[in-house]
Amino acid sequence: MPEFTTAQVHAGETREAAHGARVTPIYLTAGFEFDSFANAEERFGGDVPGYTYSRSGNPTAASLERRVAALEGGREAIAVGSGQAALTVALLGLVQSGDHLLSAQSVYSGTRGLFETGLKRLGVQVEFVDGPGDPEEWRRRIRPNTRALFGESIGNPGNDVLDIAAVADVAHQNGLPLIVDNTLATPYLLQPGEHGADIVVHSASKFLGGHGSALGGVVVDQGSYDWGVSPFEHLRAPDDWLHGDSYVGAYGRGAYIAFARSVVASLFGPVLSPVNAFLIQQGIETLSLRLRQQSDTALAVARWLERKPEVASVDYAGLESHPSHDLARRYLPRGAGAILGFTLVGGAAAAQRFYDAVTLFSRMTHIGDVRSLILHPATTTHAHLQRDVREATGIGDGLLRLSIGLEDPTDLIADLERGIAAVTGQAGVAATTATTPNREPRLVVAAGN
Repeated sequence: MPEFTTAQVHAGETREAAHGARVTPIYLTAGFEFDSFANAEERFGGDVPGYTYSRSGNPTAASLERRVAALEGGREAIAVGSGQAALTVALLGLVQSGDHLLSAQSVYSGTRGLFETGLKRLGVQVEFVDGPGDPEEWRRRIRPNTRALFGESIGNPGNDVLDIAAVADVAHQNGLPLIVDNTLATPYLLQPGEHGADIVVHSASKFLGGHGSALGGVVVDQGSYDWGVSPFEHLRAPDDWLHGDSYVGAYGRGAYIAFARSVVASLFGPVLSPVNAFLIQQGIETLSLRLRQQSDTALAVARWLERKPEVASVDYAGLESHPSHDLARRYLPRGAGAILGFTLVGGAAAAQRFYDAVTLFSRMTHIGDVRSLILHPATTTHAHLQRDVREATGIGDGLLRLSIGLEDPTDLIADLERGIAAVTGQAGVAATTATTPNREPRLVVAAGN
């Protein structure tokens, strides 16, 4: 594979059906015309290449799939309508009622909700590992009905870094696959497959797209796990859809991704719009440029916050003080990402004053945007969790999460200084919004005492 910056622009592209278009076109169509009766039969039977219906596959989405698979060093990928859909498809390709899933404790709240509510209603048991940095705890909690281990490369918002190689060793010693959510790291900062992950998932709405205008998700099969000797009977047993063959027999090491695509994604229908596939692929072309700057700025912001007496702690693995710093140095040599959390000494009241004072940071529930964002997790994304669960995962009342964008670091720090000033009750740095007739509002930043 070429260098990453080349691959993010060129990997997986095909132009034979694009009529000379240099950029992959948007195939905005529900279905695809067949040449003949025989051609329709052959396409549905998989005997000839081609598309049948956009719920099952679309050329624009397929181009995105090939590119993400290449960047992750994977065998094949499936693009779906959101990151939540990607995780759902990845898991339902493996688990069924009565199975057990083992997950790191500090996963994103939407993921935890899927595990504790969505999968629970389907009869899937989910257990959370309190100390994901301890391989022996993972090993101890594996049951006879455990079917997969799951973790995030970088936790959201605690910034804990998963020791992927250690957890992968535990999984493989027990004949199980490891699934890693690589949304926050992206393949530019980290490729989990290089360290033993078997399946990688992304919320492509975040850093892959980068512009905050499109939802999407991707499941990548690394091609490393041997499904033929796995505990997944649905992949090894004869299947009526395959006329008595099994998925392993028909697809070999591609058995899982074939099942996840044709049975889970196609039948449950979490379709990715061709427009969103196009937008996400456009975003990927600048991924390395964005992540490099965002990581550098995030580290500068984290160091600035760490020096403030109003800040009790900063959650950013790039800081020497963070418990995951050694893992970050090992797994994230290009940078620790653009997400960080910090806890204010004054708790919820201080967080509210800080949150309402900033003017450059957008107050919204999203990450990975070119614009910098701020959120109070305890009253928004994590509000549905019990207080003891929030506290156990580091979501205190004084915690604010930042997603660092592409703005100049000095402007971001000046905006955060407004938040600090609001907490302390001092004038600090003032900002007013000036408007000119028939023009958009303009932010005017002025230094103060």
